[in-house]
Amino acid sequence: MQRIFYTAFIGLVFLPFWLKAQKSIENNAFKAGEILKYRVYYSSSLGNLTAGEAILEVDEWKESNSSDNRSFYHITGLGNSKGFFDWFYKVRDSFESHIDKETLLPYMFVRRTREGKYKYDDDVFFDRINKEARSRRAIKPIPEDVHDIISALYYLRALKIGDFGPDSTYGLSFYLDDSLYHTDIKYVSKGKMKTAWGWVDCLKFSPKVATGEIFSDEYPMSVWVTDDENHLPILAESKVVVGSIRMELVEFSGLKNKANFVSDKKKKKQ
Repeated sequence: MQRIFYTAFIGLVFLPFWLKAQKSIENNAFKAGEILKYRVYYSSSLGNLTAGEAILEVDEWKESNSSDNRSFYHITGLGNSKGFFDWFYKVRDSFESHIDKETLLPYMFVRRTREGKYKYDDDVFFDRINKEARSRRAIKPIPEDVHDIISALYYLRALKIGDFGPDSTYGLSFYLDDSLYHTDIKYVSKGKMKTAWGWVDCLKFSPKVATGEIFSDEYPMSVWVTDDENHLPILAESKVVVGSIRMELVEFSGLKNKANFVSDKKKKKQ
């Protein structure tokens, strides 16, 4: 049951995207001011329990030492346990990514993890010229367009997702805990998904993960993103050894494009 929130949060990130040479990306999916709020549930034979909540927020950020006056997004991800889970396994996680507005590649990644008695802090600087990731503990070689777990989500949202065939797979890499990870993402289907806003047109994907203590299936997660310009991660669901975890988008504001799936009767702030 450990890392329930962290597992759900990571689930949002493992969506398909292909990484090529560094280049400018036309971003029509998000803007500064966007806020996404999620609720995390744990389901078992005993029923459904609210396990936590998460917030993703995009702000402007200017690097004062940038010689070419490049501008960046500052994206924060916060996760807290709630209710019963907060009583016996308190979670207070914080992630930050500073990403270049032109390439959507990360310049710096900050992690502050508090999960029960587990504590982990890290600051990673991505040196694109020398192709190195420099953290508090190590300097490691990296591919020129590797992502962190936050920048990956926003990079893929900005891509123009074309037509996918059933069971198509895509590769990606990301840097976390002084290690470089590679995984495959499987496109599952296109269709409607029942949400708090009714039936929404979505794209469904499943990431490949390592099996072991938490996962018994190498494709345990399903992630749904809205099939529109925003590419909102609207729902993530994952089977674990005992039960399952579900993460749902419950509120949003500051979208770059109108959320066409929201009716006037159930309209949220935009």
